[in-house]
Amino acid sequence: MASRNGTQLLWSTVLLGIGVMAAIDEIVFHQLLHWHHFYDGSSSDVALFSDGLLHGAELVLMVAGFFLFRDALSQGPIRQTRAWGGFFLGAGAFQLFDGLIDHKVLNLHEIRYNVDLLPYDLLWNGFGVLLIVVSLVLLRLSTDRGSTHTTRSR
Repeated sequence: MASRNGTQLLWSTVLLGIGVMAAIDEIVFHQLLHWHHFYDGSSSDVALFSDGLLHGAELVLMVAGFFLFRDALSQGPIRQTRAWGGFFLGAGAFQLFDGLIDHKVLNLHEIRYNVDLLPYDLLWNGFGVLLIVVSLVLLRLSTDRGSTHTTRSR
C-alpha cells in the first residue's frame, strides 16, 4: 500500500505533467504554429478566449502540483522514479484526452486544418500512449523493493 507521501507525490506530479503538456500544446500548437485554438467553432475572439481559459487552467494545475510536491518533499524522501512516473502519466493522459476527446468526440478543434489528419492523429495519440507506457514502467519500478533512488528534502 502506498504511503501518504507516495500518494501525494504521485498526484502532485500527475498535476504537473498535465499542466506542462497543456502549456506545450498551447505555446507550440496554438501560439507559435497557429494550427488550432482550444475551441475553433466560433469567432477568432472566442478562440482566443478559449486559449486563455486553457492557459489559466494549466497554471492552476501547475501551482497546485508544485504545492503538493513541496508538501510531499517535506514529509521525507521521495522516489524519483515515482515522481517521473506520475509526471509522464499526467502528460500522456492530457495528450491522449486531447487527441481523442477534444479532437474527435467533442470536436472542439483538430490538430491541424486542411491536411490529411490521419498521420497527425496517429502521432498525437501515439505519443500520448508512449508517455503512458513510460509512466507505467517507471511506476512499476518505483514499487520494486530494489528501487532506492530517493531525494531528501532540505
